[in-house]
Amino acid sequence: MQQFMSQLQHLLSASGSGPVNWDLARQVAASQLAAAGDPAVSPYERHAVEEALRIADLWLEPASALPSGIRNTVSWNRNEWIFRTLDVWRKLCDPVASRMVGAMGDLVPPEARAQLGPMQSMVATLGGALFGGQLGQALGSLAAEVLSAGDIGLPLGPAGTAALIPANIKAYGEGLELPEDEVRLYVALREAAHQRLFEHVPWLRGHVLNAVETYAAGIRVNREAIEEAMGRVDPTDPESMQAIALEGIFTPEDSPTQKASLARLETALALVEGWVCHVVDGAAAGRLPNVVALGEAFRRRRAAGGPAEQTFAALVGLELRPRRLREAAALWAALTEHRGIAGRDALWGHPDLLPSDDDFADPVAFAMADVDLMTELESFDFSAPGGPEEKAPGDTERPDDAEGGEGRS
Repeated sequence: MQQFMSQLQHLLSASGSGPVNWDLARQVAASQLAAAGDPAVSPYERHAVEEALRIADLWLEPASALPSGIRNTVSWNRNEWIFRTLDVWRKLCDPVASRMVGAMGDLVPPEARAQLGPMQSMVATLGGALFGGQLGQALGSLAAEVLSAGDIGLPLGPAGTAALIPANIKAYGEGLELPEDEVRLYVALREAAHQRLFEHVPWLRGHVLNAVETYAAGIRVNREAIEEAMGRVDPTDPESMQAIALEGIFTPEDSPTQKASLARLETALALVEGWVCHVVDGAAAGRLPNVVALGEAFRRRRAAGGPAEQTFAALVGLELRPRRLREAAALWAALTEHRGIAGRDALWGHPDLLPSDDDFADPVAFAMADVDLMTELESFDFSAPGGPEEKAPGDTERPDDAEGGEGRS
């Protein structure tokens, strides 16, 4: 009992405010990575990443109307990926976690709440610690799988910073039984393409993050699942605190509003990923011997999601998979054929110009519609300011962006 109380006191005293104890999440993730191994980036790997991103940007020049979005190239180990992306995870996870913490407080009977008084805050603190620990485990697992800053389709890293994770790229290449330098260059192409989109389409970052947050706002809490999880805590077993599984406590609301927000999110993710796949495969064609195998492997990887991504989805009730990836890629291919590269990329000039979910069914019809209007938009200057950037709620400039003169796109 003394050991359990000591552990509980540690959880409650851990620093951190808000619905998630992010300090604890980072500690848990770091501890998990330390146990599994987090290889340091060697000077050779840093040079190889820098060279791969330089070549990738050169190959993308004729394949895209958007100019380079890379202002800084870096190589991260797994811990650095967590540290540099934690601010965006905070924006995505806090709204969902706040409902979980509130539901935990509701489990306390009304008559007991009056007796608890100030002690009620302990319930919120405990909830934040439990969720932080679980989220730390999920992020630690995800850090061992991601290949770059933009690997899962969200602008997680600092604006203008192209980042690869050499240790994960090496492991992934071994699983594919393909040369590491080819896999690295293909990942660099994907990262450089993501940077072009999010750096030179001013509204896109806020559009995607808003789509995620709107969908998350409609996720409801399964209070029975929380009550069952808390019921498994054994005061005589300190390990039971760490073994609490919060997966499955969040489920989407089956309402028209939630279905619409899910469709908006899936369309946004599919359009971004479909554009990246189409542009990258075009740029790598005839240059990488295994480009067909690599393209297919990455499409399957993004469509299915890795084990850690699935764990994360179960924990927060949020899947980040572009379900209509192949249809989106076919749509961008049709646009390239009928409107050319400039006409295709001019669609990123405004969110209202992008294809809707219904347009996926007949990409040729969409590509051939309003050709005269799109001819006028082909002169859109992506290198010039495109108007005020749409920001996600509460989105402010991150400290990471300020360091080294890295501003927001």
